[in-house]
Amino acid sequence: MLSRTADHLFWMSRYTERAENTARMLDVHVQTGLLPQSVEDAEKGWRAILGISELQQAFDKKYSVLTQKDVIDFMVRDPSNPSSIASCLKQARENARAVRGALTTEAWEIQNATWIKMQGYLQTDALEQNPSEFFEWVKHRSHLSRGVTIGTMLKDEAFHFIRLGTFLERADNTARIIDVKFHGAKEGAAYKKNGQQQVQSKEQQHAEERKDAIAEPQVDFYYWAAILRSVSGFEIYRKVYRDVITPARVADLLILRPDMPRSLLACMEQVVGNLKHVRNDISSDTERFAGKLHADLKFSNLDEILDAGLHDYLTRFFERVFELGNRISRDFLVPLNT
Repeated sequence: MLSRTADHLFWMSRYTERAENTARMLDVHVQTGLLPQSVEDAEKGWRAILGISELQQAFDKKYSVLTQKDVIDFMVRDPSNPSSIASCLKQARENARAVRGALTTEAWEIQNATWIKMQGYLQTDALEQNPSEFFEWVKHRSHLSRGVTIGTMLKDEAFHFIRLGTFLERADNTARIIDVKFHGAKEGAAYKKNGQQQVQSKEQQHAEERKDAIAEPQVDFYYWAAILRSVSGFEIYRKVYRDVITPARVADLLILRPDMPRSLLACMEQVVGNLKHVRNDISSDTERFAGKLHADLKFSNLDEILDAGLHDYLTRFFERVFELGNRISRDFLVPLNT
């Protein structure tokens, strides 16, 4: 397969997955915003959304005050935000259009129709009137795209590059969702004490993370339930644990459960499997790199991760996923620096 064709398929699926992930996060925060909470807590939640996507600085440049309406507008329709839902769906459609011959008619029509309907949404006040309904629509269109891909496409290299992009993007997003709860609010583990900024030691940071992970079940129940719903994990959690929601079990489910579709381990299993189907003469090092990342997850347990520091662990995971993406681009796709 030509590198440019593989590149378009890979990024088509990544942008589709990114749009869905953004819709999931925004929908959860809209729902939790209906619960009783202080203005400060509400603002912290919306800043967390921006932080997950590394968009806080870009948002602050455009808006002097943070409001729910502005965050949703920035994350949904703002063309200057390359990670907005509108930007992602546009890029997914453009990548699909460039390789229509590698897609089935159904797969192309889903991408094209989604973008056309999206434009219609943005020209009305549907988003303002019922944001949750809009976010459900985005998720549904992403589900359709994946379903049509699996149900109509030949399981050849094109199919595997699409799946590779989906799960690499999903792994990165799930890790960010976990990290923002356990560490994001600590702002780099810096706290103000007696009017001075005091930076915690590694041991203190790890102790705080472990304390969060073993907190009383009643603490932050609705927040943890929202986190689970953002990755379609609430019903799965109930089926697996049949007990109250605890932070430690949420972390275990989203990091180490191979049967949880959006866990880090499940995503990396898919990445490794799809890499095997598209291997070439120069990709052995990339396969080995992905295999090591997968093995680290497969043979870890939550206590070891917490002892080492959850934030540090997830930071290394981000870095390794980013490096894996660069290696895939180098070996199979159009190089990122071209």
